[in-house]
Amino acid sequence: MNDTVTVEVVDIDDADDPRVDDFRDLNSVDRRPDLPILRGGRRGKGLVIAEGVLVVERMISSRFAPHALLGVDKRFDELVPVLSADSLAGVPFYRTSAQVMADIVGFHLNRGVLAVARRPQPLDPADVITRARTVAVLEGVNDHENIGSIFRNAAGLGVDAVLFGGATADPLYRRSVRVSMGHVLKVPFAHVQTWPDDLSMLRDNDFRIVSLTPDPAAVPLAQAVDAERVAFMVGAEGPGLTERAMRAGDVRARIPMSRGTDSLNVATAAAVAFYERTRL
Repeated sequence: MNDTVTVEVVDIDDADDPRVDDFRDLNSVDRRPDLPILRGGRRGKGLVIAEGVLVVERMISSRFAPHALLGVDKRFDELVPVLSADSLAGVPFYRTSAQVMADIVGFHLNRGVLAVARRPQPLDPADVITRARTVAVLEGVNDHENIGSIFRNAAGLGVDAVLFGGATADPLYRRSVRVSMGHVLKVPFAHVQTWPDDLSMLRDNDFRIVSLTPDPAAVPLAQAVDAERVAFMVGAEGPGLTERAMRAGDVRARIPMSRGTDSLNVATAAAVAFYERTRL
């Protein structure tokens, strides 16, 4: 079976082996390899880490080309169908035991396999929206789990791209990648340079910019999604979108609520908006 793969299988029995340094200390506050900037302003590795068979498979088929994998024998066997990809030719698969893997990463990893990739060049916002019909725009969303959930929702509900502006968290942190089930590696995203002024790019490309808000004066969501191209803008958990960002939008829309509830979690609210869009 192993003869069909293009990866180079390397057995590791020593947790201190320097060849697996990119997988080390995943729970460390200041040494994690997915951190672009470490404490004190030092430059980190800023690597992209995929956990679990499904997420690793998505990384392999994405623009985030893994340069190394680490896992137990069982997960290696499960991944054999995708380990024959030409893009993996010569890439090391460090095969080890569950205990040695736990010693390397700093905890017992139930998923049993990791892949690591360097960050490619950022995408240009103009390129990301060129063929898009539906776009999500995030302002101030600083929780990695919310970002991961938004990407998972976007992938499942037909959103073509995600734009980041205004103090959002890094979508390529390990937790975001994991919670997104790897879809952050597949759904195109880009960061705008000047916020919110660069939202004019969406309007210039015939997008209706819909600002999601719990404001009872806003129109019901269903009345705002019928344009040919729509960009849904969501803000941070709690404060929501800034007034400046909402003024840069075209219409303010609310999700009708019941039982005295004023709002939903940002990822849930985004999912409702994405679903409303699919009903057209």
